[in-house]
Amino acid sequence: MKIQKNIIYKYIRTKLYFLDAFGSQYSGAYAFKLFCTPYTRYQGKGTDIFNKGEQLQFQLEKCKISGCRINLNQSKKALILHGFSSSYHKFSNYAEALVKKGYQVLAFEAPAHGKSEGKRVNALDYSKMIKKIIELYGPIDTYIAHSFGGLAVCLALEETPTPMNDTKLVLIAPATETTSAIEGAFNILKLPQQKFKDALRETILRKSGKPAQWYSVRRALKHIQAQVIWVHDQDDFITPYRDAQKILEDHLPHVHLITTKGLGHQKIYKDKDVQNLVMEYL
Repeated sequence: MKIQKNIIYKYIRTKLYFLDAFGSQYSGAYAFKLFCTPYTRYQGKGTDIFNKGEQLQFQLEKCKISGCRINLNQSKKALILHGFSSSYHKFSNYAEALVKKGYQVLAFEAPAHGKSEGKRVNALDYSKMIKKIIELYGPIDTYIAHSFGGLAVCLALEETPTPMNDTKLVLIAPATETTSAIEGAFNILKLPQQKFKDALRETILRKSGKPAQWYSVRRALKHIQAQVIWVHDQDDFITPYRDAQKILEDHLPHVHLITTKGLGHQKIYKDKDVQNLVMEYL
């Protein structure tokens, strides 16, 4: 597996250098395509609690989105949002606990994930999906989001009026800063050259009209009317803990940061103590 990754990374580096010779717009466009392409798509059989739920689909622009709804006849609603290259089926323990607490549970695969259509996804695509879910199945009382889902839901909620005291947002190791994600991606590729990072940032600005630093959980939380619990691990090297710590500098009374140790980026949402903590908060 490591050999395969090294071959892929070498191919990507070679192609970026080649395209950059024709202009940064070409290397930037290729980097953006890579940045938005999930490296795996969930192909599992799924989990019982979601498979037995009501299967749902809706159209999001040119992409058909797939998901499900369980425990239908409940007034309180919770929406589960997975991370990049992940699936809501990995959050079945949360769904089971939410049902016990009397929630109707909604869960959908982001574009280019699971049974949803598409080949690529970015934070704006994911946030549009969340706003469409609210429109079709809302209002939503509680959001539980991991990693990339955390950034997407923050972008969606800052544009969605919510009652401050009634809406709850659980962020588990959210993709806090897109600028950090860019740095991390190029570090993995062993491409420290600033020109490639600048080319990607220029592409993001050109495509969205907003700079990479705008795609920030920290920035968006200043505009969100909800009670927020944010759980992040000190040993998270995918979405760095140092980015999460900076939220403390903003002194936002509705945001509560909880720190764990030794769980990293993936184990944190699977950890039983974290799950219990989240359920107690709800």
